[in-house]
Amino acid sequence: MSAREIFSFRNPYFSASVGITVALFLLTALGGFIVLPYAQPQLKFAGLWDTICGAAGLPRASTAEGGQPAAHTSRVVLTSTTLARASQESIGRGATLAQRCAICHGPTGISQADSPNLAGQYASVIYKELLDFRSGARTNAVMSPFAQNLSDQDIADLAAYYAYLPRLPAFHPEPQLAPTRIVVYGAPLRGIAPCGSCHGSLDNKTGSPWLEGQSALYMKTQLQAFASGERRNDINQQMRNIARAMTPQEIEEAASYYASQPPEFIKVVE
Repeated sequence: MSAREIFSFRNPYFSASVGITVALFLLTALGGFIVLPYAQPQLKFAGLWDTICGAAGLPRASTAEGGQPAAHTSRVVLTSTTLARASQESIGRGATLAQRCAICHGPTGISQADSPNLAGQYASVIYKELLDFRSGARTNAVMSPFAQNLSDQDIADLAAYYAYLPRLPAFHPEPQLAPTRIVVYGAPLRGIAPCGSCHGSLDNKTGSPWLEGQSALYMKTQLQAFASGERRNDINQQMRNIARAMTPQEIEEAASYYASQPPEFIKVVE
């Protein structure tokens, strides 16, 4: 049999192969671009084209329940060089601005309450979160009004200052726990990557905070907020997708583990 006869629609095997391939492609496109996006209860799409754009990751005019515009999401773009080299002047200005932050985050960037510790946090993380608080992508009764009055330079200066501070032990240290499965291995069958693949120990992803020594209550609250969709300033819904798939026990274990860990390094200030 010649090649022309093999690749001819008169060949029943070739016709069947093409038909099956086309059918699989159409079913996959239908599921990925229409069925699965419509299955997201937290989003309401304006139409079929809006749904397809959403599945493809393109800007779209999604609306929330009741036909109201969807909540703001983060539009901050981060790279590995974002605020990588801050000037001494920027750090000094940030130190002055940070006096207003001390009541919640502590005078040395270590909170005595359940607010996050900021001393030694990556500058890109603080920069992104403050911009999100200012834009409304992330909301908080205390932080949102505070961020409204900050300029872009103010935010960069605060980020530079806190990143400059040494990472110190938590104000209320907890007994150190062994790594848990969700932190080290994740849950691949449920699409959960290891926490350490973004938040240190295995790797650090730009924009992901270091978590060692943070308040267990704060971390648990944030994971629950991601899971419920109350917090939605994660880029590409990464944390929302992970938190939704986590069990309450896994959320508890991850928060407790990180809260019990000492800072991954302590900067010596001469």
